[in-house]
Amino acid sequence: MPELEYRKGIILAICAYCLWGIAPLYFKLLEHIDSTEILMHRVIWSFLFMVILMKVLGGFGNLRLVLKKPKQLWILCITSALIALNWLMFIWAVNNDRMLDASLGYFINPLFNVLLGMVLLSEKLRKLQMVAVGLAFAGVAIQLISFGSIPLLSLSLAATFSFYGLLRKKVNIDAKTGLLVETAIILPFALGYLMLGSGHSAADMLNNPLSLNLLLMAAGVVTTIPLLCFSGAAIRIPLSTLGFFQYIGPSIMFGLAITVFNEPFVMEKSITFGFIWGALLVFVIDMLTHNKAKKAVD
Repeated sequence: MPELEYRKGIILAICAYCLWGIAPLYFKLLEHIDSTEILMHRVIWSFLFMVILMKVLGGFGNLRLVLKKPKQLWILCITSALIALNWLMFIWAVNNDRMLDASLGYFINPLFNVLLGMVLLSEKLRKLQMVAVGLAFAGVAIQLISFGSIPLLSLSLAATFSFYGLLRKKVNIDAKTGLLVETAIILPFALGYLMLGSGHSAADMLNNPLSLNLLLMAAGVVTTIPLLCFSGAAIRIPLSTLGFFQYIGPSIMFGLAITVFNEPFVMEKSITFGFIWGALLVFVIDMLTHNKAKKAVD
């Protein structure tokens, strides 16, 4: 049974990251709509979809426990703002032909996590981790010095998602309950924005074509299904194993950006990507070596 559960976890992890990787295909269908409007629909339909799922699968008991803890609610207010900002930047990047920047942001994310652990949690970096972070910094520095630019969008995506993950660990609640509370916090703003924006193309669903309304409502499914797959994987396989799958999503995005949407992979980006990929290779080697040494001790 444990072996079967482990295999289920591997399959769920692959599904989660593959779905996150192909998510841009969905948002490209809505590129004629303002990114903020898409975000508001994503919040509304994700909230409704989570309510239905929790009604079917259960979990309202956990919700009641969270509502009794003001400190957790305050932290969830911050995480809701962070994830909303992350979603908005990602949607904008996809619909403005900046998918390569989004891909780079999620490649940088694990390195940013290591850096946060060092700065905020006083975690000591192993030698190879220091090399990996150094390579990432070098890639950004070379882009800044040689080309006079900085991958601000990529760094912002990595930063918001890393801080989000750090705070969600601090709250320590399951993915379903967390997403329900976070979307509930943003829900009044989303509804208000769409009600006040009566002239917006996606605001008046009564006058929209059915196809557009269905696409907007699908935002809830696009958001929650990969999260549930990830949640299912996280309870079946070790986080160290789960970490190896996190590169599937940005790799798919990278492939889509170049082959399907013909985004230019210019010298500026190739140098930065090269350093980040080198950093990730060192990072993965460190993970493998550390896990092997840990198993030998155990």
